[in-house]
Amino acid sequence: MSNTKVLPLLESESVTPCCPPLAERPMNAAEAETAAPMFKALGDPVRLRLFSAVASHEGGEACVCDISDVGVSQPTVSHHLKKLKEAGLLTSERRGTWVYYRVEPSVLAAMGRLLAPAPAAA
Repeated sequence: MSNTKVLPLLESESVTPCCPPLAERPMNAAEAETAAPMFKALGDPVRLRLFSAVASHEGGEACVCDISDVGVSQPTVSHHLKKLKEAGLLTSERRGTWVYYRVEPSVLAAMGRLLAPAPAAA
């Protein structure tokens, strides 16, 4: 049984990417400064696993209690989740004693747009 889910398509107007697609033209210094924190945050294997766990979690959000089994202590998990939030990759909401994390669809869409290949020449 597959746990693949169909995500709704977003209108391009709802996505505000930081930069044009990498294949479109070289980034200028300001665009690189804007995009670098996102890539830096995802450059750590634990952060990448946490980001993936949140992004793929049923319902599009995950309680920290459901994603903390990544081979590091709870304070370290909290540190990495904080870094992902600072990079703009996650949002969070406290509900009682637990914190729930979500990857906004616009973030995934903007990342996909940034990394999109150049259109094939006709």
